[in-house]
Amino acid sequence: MATHLNTGWTLTDGSSAYTCPITFPNDGISALYDAGLIPDPYFGKNELDLRWICERDWTATRTFDLIDVDVDLVLSRMDTVVTVRVNDVVVLEAQNAFRDYRVALGDVAKSGENTIAITFHSPVDAGRALQDAHDFELPISKNCPIPFGNFLRKPACDFGWDWNIALAPFGIYGDIALEPSKAARIDTLNIHQDHSGDGVLVTVQVATTNHDGTVTLDFDGQTITGAAVHGLCTLSARVSQPKLWWPAGQGDQPLYDLKITAGDATATRRLGLRQMELVTEEDDAGLGFKFRVNGRDVFCKGANWIPADALAGRITDDKTHALLVSAKEANMNMIRVWGGGRYEPTSFYDSCDELGLLVWQDFMFACNLYPSGRAYISEVKAEIRDNVARMHHHACLAVWCGDNELIGALGWYDCSINDRDRYLVNYDRLNRAIEDTLLETDPHAIWWPSSPSPGPLNFGDAWHDDGSGDMHFWSVWHEGRDFDHYRDVSPRFCSEFGFQSYPGMNAVRDFTGEADRNIAAPVLESHQKNEGGNARIAETMFRYFRWPEKFEDFVYLSQIQQGVAIKTAVTHWRTQKPRCMGTIIWQLNDTWPVCSWASLDYGGDWKLMHHMAQAFYADVMVTAVPTGNTITLRGTNDAPVSVDVAVTAQAVDMAGNLRPLAKATSTIGDTAIEMLSLPIADLNDGEMLVLSWKSDQGEGREIYTPKPYKTFDLCPANVAMDITGNTITLTAQGLSLFTSLEADTQGRFSDNAFDMLPGESRTITFTPSDASQTPTFTLRDLHSATTA
Repeated sequence: MATHLNTGWTLTDGSSAYTCPITFPNDGISALYDAGLIPDPYFGKNELDLRWICERDWTATRTFDLIDVDVDLVLSRMDTVVTVRVNDVVVLEAQNAFRDYRVALGDVAKSGENTIAITFHSPVDAGRALQDAHDFELPISKNCPIPFGNFLRKPACDFGWDWNIALAPFGIYGDIALEPSKAARIDTLNIHQDHSGDGVLVTVQVATTNHDGTVTLDFDGQTITGAAVHGLCTLSARVSQPKLWWPAGQGDQPLYDLKITAGDATATRRLGLRQMELVTEEDDAGLGFKFRVNGRDVFCKGANWIPADALAGRITDDKTHALLVSAKEANMNMIRVWGGGRYEPTSFYDSCDELGLLVWQDFMFACNLYPSGRAYISEVKAEIRDNVARMHHHACLAVWCGDNELIGALGWYDCSINDRDRYLVNYDRLNRAIEDTLLETDPHAIWWPSSPSPGPLNFGDAWHDDGSGDMHFWSVWHEGRDFDHYRDVSPRFCSEFGFQSYPGMNAVRDFTGEADRNIAAPVLESHQKNEGGNARIAETMFRYFRWPEKFEDFVYLSQIQQGVAIKTAVTHWRTQKPRCMGTIIWQLNDTWPVCSWASLDYGGDWKLMHHMAQAFYADVMVTAVPTGNTITLRGTNDAPVSVDVAVTAQAVDMAGNLRPLAKATSTIGDTAIEMLSLPIADLNDGEMLVLSWKSDQGEGREIYTPKPYKTFDLCPANVAMDITGNTITLTAQGLSLFTSLEADTQGRFSDNAFDMLPGESRTITFTPSDASQTPTFTLRDLHSATTA
C-alpha cells in the first residue's frame, strides 16, 4: 500500500531568504506566489524581475514516519536536476524531468521519524556546467532568453519561446510516494492489437516484480489466466465482434476496460480497438503522407498542443480536458503534442481517447542542437522507455515523431552551417537512438523521423518543398507574405502553419492596467515574444483592412485577420484532397496571456478564429478558389459517406442587395471536386461573392472578397441586439461582416464571427464560466470596428 508524500513540505532557497509551504504536485514559482512572496509572474512585466528564481537552488523538506523500513521512494516528473537526501544521505541524483524513478530506502531509512530533502538545482548553473564540458559548440535556440536548456532533459519552452514566458520553473508534477519494497507489483503492460484475423486479438505481455505465479487478464467479459515466470507472462483474448474506435467525425469511440491481476497487484487500462496506419507511398509528386484508421483514409484537421500552462502547478486535468473538448467542438480530430513541451500525463491521452482526437506525439526535442554523448543518450533512452510503456496502448496515439524542426536547426547556426557533417552525424546519432528505443519498447509503434520531414533519411527543406512527407509552412507569417501565398503550395500534410493575433480583452485585462492598453505600450510588447510580431500584425492589418481607432477594435480586428489567414490556408488545402491529407494549425492553446498564434486564449476563452474554425473544419465545405480570371467553387467532404451538396452563388453589394449568379448540385465522396466555375468579371465593382451550401451533413456559407476588405465602402449594418439573460438575438438591417459578440466575463458563445445578410436574425447563447456572474455584452462588426 502506497504512502503518499504530497503535503507537509517547506520550500527554501539556498540563502534561506525565501521560505514557504509547498504541496506537490506543484512548481516552486506557483508556491512562492501563493505564499505572497512574489508578484503574479503573468502580470505586466513581472516576468523580467523574477528570472532570479531559476538562478538559485531550492530545497523542499519534510519528515515522515516508518514502522517497516523496507520501502521504495517513487517519484515521477521531477523537474529537473535534483538531489534527493533521506536522513542526510544522498539516495538519488536525477537530471530528467520526463522520467520515473524508484529508489530502495532500506539502507538509509529508520523506524520512527525520517527526514527527506529534495534539492532542485539551478537549471542555468547545471546547463552551463554541461556546456562547458562539451567538446564542441551547441548553441541554444534564439527563442530562449534563458540559456543552456538544450543540455538538460527539461521542456525546451521553459527557457522561453516565441510565445512563452521565460522562467525555467522547477517542481514535482507526478507521484511522490513510499511503497513496500517486497510487495508484488506490475511494472509494465505491453499491449498489442492484431486485426488480421477474425475479430481482434489483444495480447498483453506483463512484467512483474516480486511475483512469479498466477496472472489474470479480465477483458471483454473474458478471464484468461497464465503464470509469470522470471517476472514475465503473456496473455491473449480475442474479441469476436469488436466495436471499433474511430476518430471524431468518423464514428464512435467505444472503450474496453482491461485489468491485470498479479498477486495483490492490479493494473488497469482502457482500450479502443482500432487499426492505425501511416501511409507514405511514392507517387508522381513525391512521397504521400496520410493516416488510415480501420482501413479508411482520414483527413486530419487539428491544432498543435503546447503545455496547458507555463507553470505546471497551475495545470489541472479538468482545465486540460476543457481545452481538448474545445478542439473537438471546432470539428478537429487531431492534436499534435509538440516537441518543445512535455509528454502529457495519462489523463490527457484518456481524454483524447474519449473524444476521438488522434494524437501526433513528438518526442521532446525542438528547434535546438542537442548533445549525442553516451550520458545524454542514456537519459533519452530511459525517458523513452518510461513514456512509451505508459502511453503506447492509447487508441488516440497515431504516430511517434522524433523531434520538431531539428533538421532545420542544422541550417540556423554558423557552427552547424560551417561544419555540417559533424552536426548531421551528431543529429543522426540522437535520432537513431530515439527510433531504436521506441521500437525496442513497442515493436509495433508507428515512427516518423522528424517534423517537418520529406521522409526517412531525407534531410531536405520541408518548409518550402511541398511534394513529400509533412510540411511546416511559415512564409506568410515570418516573411510577411500575402494570405494568397497559402495557395501557392499544396502540402501532402501541413503539420504547422499559423498567424498571430492579440488575446481577447478578458485576457488583456488580466495582465494590464488601463494605461497599458495600447499596442505600442511596453507591457503589451512584453507579452509579445515573437520579435516584430506586433508590428507584423499591424502592418498586415493595414494591408487588408481600414484602420481601427479604439484599442478594443484593434484586438477584435487582429483576431478576424488571424481567422481569415488560417481559413485561406485550410480551405484551399482541403480542396487539394487527397493530395493533401492533413492541416494542423499552430497552435491550439496558450501557456499564459500573450499575443500568439493560439485559437484559444489562456484560460480557455475561444478567440474568434476558433469559432471560424468550427465552420472551415466542418466535414462538408464549399470554398472559392481564385485562379487567374476565374473563381472556382470546390467542394470537399470528410464524412465517412458520400454526400449530395447543393451550392448557390450570389453577388452582394454594400447595400446588401443580392443578385443570383449560379447553382449546382454534386455528389462528393472522398475526393475534393469542382462544383462551379465563375468568371471574376461576373462580380461588379463593389460586390462580394456569397456561397451558400446545404447537405445532409448541414449547411454553410462563405463570403468571398476578390479584393482586400479595405477597398469596399461598407455601410452601417445596424444590427439590433435583444438580450434576455444570457441569450442574445441579433437582427441585421444591412450587410454585417464578422459579426462578433464579446462578454466581460469568461465563458463560451454558441457562435461568433459570422456574416449576416440584411433582414437575417440569429440567436446566440452565452455560457459563463462562473454562473454567478452577470456579463455585459459588446457587439462588433467589420464596419463598426473600422469607422470612427
